[in-house]
Amino acid sequence: MLQKLFSYLLPLNIFQQKSEISHSLEITWANGQLVLDSKNTNYSYGSLQRILRMGLKRIGFETIKSMSNILVLGVAGGSVIKTLVDEIDFKGKITGVEIDPKIIEIANQYFKLNEITNLEIVIDDAFEFVLKTKSTYDLIIIDVFQDTLMPNFLFETFFTNRIGMLLNSKGFLLFNTMCLSNEHEIRNEKYSTNFPEKQFSIQKMKRVEQHNEIFIIQKLA
Repeated sequence: MLQKLFSYLLPLNIFQQKSEISHSLEITWANGQLVLDSKNTNYSYGSLQRILRMGLKRIGFETIKSMSNILVLGVAGGSVIKTLVDEIDFKGKITGVEIDPKIIEIANQYFKLNEITNLEIVIDDAFEFVLKTKSTYDLIIIDVFQDTLMPNFLFETFFTNRIGMLLNSKGFLLFNTMCLSNEHEIRNEKYSTNFPEKQFSIQKMKRVEQHNEIFIIQKLA
């Protein structure tokens, strides 16, 4: 309790761990809550939770609550999953895919992710999982980062087409990206063209928390 109170004055680091995949991972008390950070960015809770919550609000909490099957690519500490369960009261199935088992160990220890009964965690590469899964989803959330870097495959046409196939009719894709340069802005503009206008509606939320851009894409049929 003292750590939580003190964190309103100054962030207090309580845990550090090295990971082969994510490199540096830290748990910190900040402004009265625990957050998970990498070396250069917030991985879960903190600003990332605010960013993804904005995207979920744009889709509509009641719309999400009525869904049956949600896929989360990039779990980290599970802040978006906590939003789905605790704030939206989503009762359907959530499948979370995370490549780094160390992060899941931390998420279970500090954020009690393993206590969420309608959550299945799969340790796998997001690309490989998307190729293999036979399920379809009402909502796919993509939040895949290695520190501030985003894997190139996320923006490639083959992966995008596969994501489109996995969406149910009227289903949504919520894709969190980071824009740190003109090159990233051009990359995001090109990404929009991967979804045919007759089949998908596309919204963009620009400069969310300064450096993030969120795509909200709905499959029309």
